[in-house]
Amino acid sequence: MVDLIDAVLEVSVAGGFSRLGYAARSRLLPEFGPKAFPSLAGRTVLITGATSGIGLAAASRLAGLGATVSFLARSRDRAERARSRIAAAAASADHDPDSAGYGLADLDDLDSVRDFAAWFGATHSRLDVLVHNAGAIHPRQQHSPAGLELTAAGQLVAPFLLTHLLLGELRRSAPSRVITVSSGGMYTQRLDLTGLEPAEADYSGVTAYARVKRAQVALSSQWALRTAGSGIAFHAMHPGWVRTPGISQALPRFSRLMGPLLRTPDQGADTLVWLASTDPDQLGSGQFWHDRRPRPVYRFLGAQPGPPDAADQLWDWVATQAGIDPGAAARQDQAAGRAAGRGLPG
Repeated sequence: MVDLIDAVLEVSVAGGFSRLGYAARSRLLPEFGPKAFPSLAGRTVLITGATSGIGLAAASRLAGLGATVSFLARSRDRAERARSRIAAAAASADHDPDSAGYGLADLDDLDSVRDFAAWFGATHSRLDVLVHNAGAIHPRQQHSPAGLELTAAGQLVAPFLLTHLLLGELRRSAPSRVITVSSGGMYTQRLDLTGLEPAEADYSGVTAYARVKRAQVALSSQWALRTAGSGIAFHAMHPGWVRTPGISQALPRFSRLMGPLLRTPDQGADTLVWLASTDPDQLGSGQFWHDRRPRPVYRFLGAQPGPPDAADQLWDWVATQAGIDPGAAARQDQAAGRAAGRGLPG
């Protein structure tokens, strides 16, 4: 009966993605059980997009579990405010508030990402969990310093590059994991490389965001396949419909309409925190998660899989945009991993 209720919520979309779905599943599904999250003392977590919304909620909860939380931010003022909240969460659980820290970087600028990875590798001895959470819907078409459409640059190419550059730290900390926060909006799009470089006349911020979120999930699966046996697990998840500052600004009508049905940031962060702390043997690698369960990657007829080699083509395109040899991006030998972890040629 529990599985049937879960399946009905999933098929209904609104029931599964909303606050109501979270309330029902958190009471009924055995994955939510009474067992507390395990301690993350001694573990290091790096998370992007942690100055507000889901990212800040996740970072605070992970710090409360004892993790050393580092995050990437563009603004020092916002970073300081977030660091204070994350440190307070750590202190309230009797953990060291000084374990929360950040580095400044702009994900839209790949040189900035490279500098950040080099800084992180020089100042941290391990990386147990890497969370790609940063996201934004751009109302008009913009381009990165490298000439890429901004959604694809900051939310697809930059996370790929950051993962590649920190593979050394992830390998040395294995079993480790990389978690990508996607969106249920990806269900409306198929994997289409041409859609990642739209003509200005065809640009829609919401569509560009959904296409990139679809591509994120495909890349997460590719990472899992290409790093099998490395001790690094890759997971993608979507948080449901969450009330965040970004959604309120980008989709004001949706936010007003859904109102009380939107999840809180803490509810949206729940599966992320669960993936970051659960025994890795229970999770495997390469799946797409929502409300602590693996979910199908495709739902609608109009957004079915593309050609059989679409994911491989995506990998090659993203690696090339990041300035990486596609064949070397997930190289398994430890020497290459150590070099990648220091931002050196792999």
